[in-house]
Amino acid sequence: MSDLIQLTLPDGSVREMPRGTTGADVAASIGPGLLKAALAAKVDGELVDLSRPILADARLALVTAKDEAEALDLARHDFAHVLAEAVQKLFPGTQITFGPSTDDGFYYDFAPKDRPFTDEDLPAIEAEMRAIIGRNAPLVREEWSRGQLIDYFQRQGESFKAEWAGELPEGEPLSIYRAGDWLDLCRGPHLPSTGKLDPNAFKLTRVSGAYWRGDQANAMLSRIYGTGWLNRKQLDAHLLRLEEAAKRDHRKLGAEMDLFHLQAEAHGSVFWHPRGFVIYRALEAYMRRRLDAAGYKEVKTPQVMDARQWEQSGHWGKYRENMFVIPDEVPNTDDEGPVISDKAEWMALKPMNCPAHVLIFRQGIKSYRDLPLRLAEMGCCHRNEPHGALHGLMRVRQFTQDDAHIFCREDQIVSEIAKFCDLLDLVYKDLGGFTYAIKLALRPEKRFGSDAMWDWSEQSMRDAVAATGRDTADWGWEELPGEGAFYAPKLEFHLTDAIGRTWQVGTIQTDTVLPERLDASYVGEDGARHRPVMLHRAILGSYERFIGILIEHYAGRFPTWLSPVQAVVATIVSDADEYAGTVAEALLKAGIRTETDLRNEKINLKVREHSLQKASYMLVVGRREAEEGTVAVRNLAGGDQKVMPLAEAVALLVAEATPPDLR
Repeated sequence: MSDLIQLTLPDGSVREMPRGTTGADVAASIGPGLLKAALAAKVDGELVDLSRPILADARLALVTAKDEAEALDLARHDFAHVLAEAVQKLFPGTQITFGPSTDDGFYYDFAPKDRPFTDEDLPAIEAEMRAIIGRNAPLVREEWSRGQLIDYFQRQGESFKAEWAGELPEGEPLSIYRAGDWLDLCRGPHLPSTGKLDPNAFKLTRVSGAYWRGDQANAMLSRIYGTGWLNRKQLDAHLLRLEEAAKRDHRKLGAEMDLFHLQAEAHGSVFWHPRGFVIYRALEAYMRRRLDAAGYKEVKTPQVMDARQWEQSGHWGKYRENMFVIPDEVPNTDDEGPVISDKAEWMALKPMNCPAHVLIFRQGIKSYRDLPLRLAEMGCCHRNEPHGALHGLMRVRQFTQDDAHIFCREDQIVSEIAKFCDLLDLVYKDLGGFTYAIKLALRPEKRFGSDAMWDWSEQSMRDAVAATGRDTADWGWEELPGEGAFYAPKLEFHLTDAIGRTWQVGTIQTDTVLPERLDASYVGEDGARHRPVMLHRAILGSYERFIGILIEHYAGRFPTWLSPVQAVVATIVSDADEYAGTVAEALLKAGIRTETDLRNEKINLKVREHSLQKASYMLVVGRREAEEGTVAVRNLAGGDQKVMPLAEAVALLVAEATPPDLR
C-alpha cells in the first residue's frame, strides 16, 4: 500500500499527500491565509474536523466562513458546547444533557443542582462564554469505548450522560470533544478551537423548561436558548429581524386591530371579530373565483364520519392520536391503532377532507373522459394538537383548509401538477408578491404502499416540476428524504415574507394509496376498471394560518382590497356632519367598507388613531369640502393629502379596493 494518497480539490486539481494527512495540512500546503481561514473539511461530501486524518484517496473541500451554511452550523454547535462549559463553571454540580444547533442558534438542556435557571442568570453566563472563547482552547476529538464513557460520567455525577452512553453501540469507538479540562460526548465535527468563534456574534435569549428526552414522565430540565452567528453584523441583523417580528406579531396586531381572539373556553379555536372576518371572507371569495376559473368543482362534506371510514383509509392507525373521537374512550388496540368493534358507534371529527372526497368520487360510474375531476372544499377540520404546541392563528385545533383533490389518469399527472404550480404562483403574487422555494418530501420510514409505487410517485413529481422549469436552484429546489406523508410524496412550497422568514404552506401530493384503500375506480378507454391517481393539494394551507402570515407580512396594513376598513370619513367641524354622511353613503353604495368619525376631536388625533388601526384611506371633510362637494383624501399608509371631487375620490377607492383577479 502506498504511503501517499490523492486528494481532488473543488477546482479539479489533485494533490498528492501522505496518508493520514489532515485538512489543516492541506490548507497549510496551499497557504497561511487559507490555514487561518479554514474551519473544517469536507471529505467525499462528509463534514469533518480539520484535524481528522484522511486515509484514502478522496474529494476534499476546505470549509471557510464563505461556506455560510456549514460554517454557521459549526459555529452554533460550538456555541452550545461553550455554553455548557460556562454553566458548569459558574454553577458547580449542574449536569449536562444535550445541546444541538438550531435554525438560528443553539440551546442546551441542564439539570441544575440547586434551582432552575432564570433569565437573570444569562448576563453572567454570556460573560463566562466570552472568557472561554478568549482562551482559544483547541477542540480535540478523542475516541472512547462505551464502558469508558459510562464509567467517566458516573464518576462525575453526570447521570443523564451516563444513561445516554449506556444506550450507545457496544464495541464501536465513540467520540468526545475536549476543550482544556472540560469535555462532552459528541459526534462532531467542531471548529479547530473556541477562538474561532466571534465573542460578539452570539446572545443568550431565554430560559425555559424541558423534559429529559422530551418525555413528561422524566425529569424537568432548564433549557437555555441562544442565537449564534459568524460575526456581529449578522447578529445585529438577526436581532433587528426579531424586533421587527415582535412588532408584526399577529396576536398583538390582532388585538390592536380588533380582528380576533382566542380563549381557554375553546383552546385552539378562533373567535373571529367582525373586522377579522371581513379579511377572511375577502380572501375566501378571492380563492373561490380563482378555483372556479381553474375548473374546480366545490363540494361540502360532513364534519363527523364513522370511525370505520377512517380505519379503512388508514388514518385511524396512523393519525388516531390527533383526532377528536366520539365517544372519547380508548378501546382495545393493536399495532394499527384502536380496534373498532362491529357493534361500536364510533365517530370522529374529520382531521382532513380527503376520504370524504373519495366517497363523492365513488358516487356513480366515472369514465376516463370525466378525468381530471377537481373537487375543492373550504373544509373545516379538527386536529387534537398538543396544548403546548398551539400558537395564535399559526397552530390551531379547528381550521379551514383551502383543500382540493384532483382525480386523474397517470398520463395527466404532469399537466395537472404544472397547472397547480401556475395557479399557486398566481395566488402568491396576488396576495403578497411572495417568492417561494419548492421542496420534494420523499418517502418516510413508516408508510403505506410498495417501494415500486413510491419510486413511481416520486419520479412523477420530479418529472412534473421539471416540465415547468422549476427544478432549479433559482426556485430553491431541494429533496427532503423521509419527510413525505405516510401515503404519498409531496411537493412543499415555502414562501418568504417581508422580513425574510419562510413558511411552508402550499402542497401537492401524488397518492395511489387512498384510491386503492377506498376502492375508487374509473372505466378506462379499454372498458376495464382502473384506479385514479389522487392529487391532494392546497395553496394557502389553512385560512387561519395564512391570515396570520398576511397580518405579519403586511404588519397589519393590508392592501386596500383586503383591508377591514377601506375608508374612514372624518369631520373637521360638526357643521360637516351631514356632508360626511353623504360621502359615506356614496362610498358604501360603491362597495367600499366605510366608517365615519364625527367625534369632536382634532383631525390630527383622528388621523393618528385610524392610522394605528390600519385603515386604508381617510377622507377628511370640513365646511369648504361640504360647500364644494370635495373631499381631502389621505392614504394612511403614507403620502400627501389631496383634495378632489367626491366622484373622483370614489373612483380612486373603487380601483384600489378591486381584488387583483378582477382588475
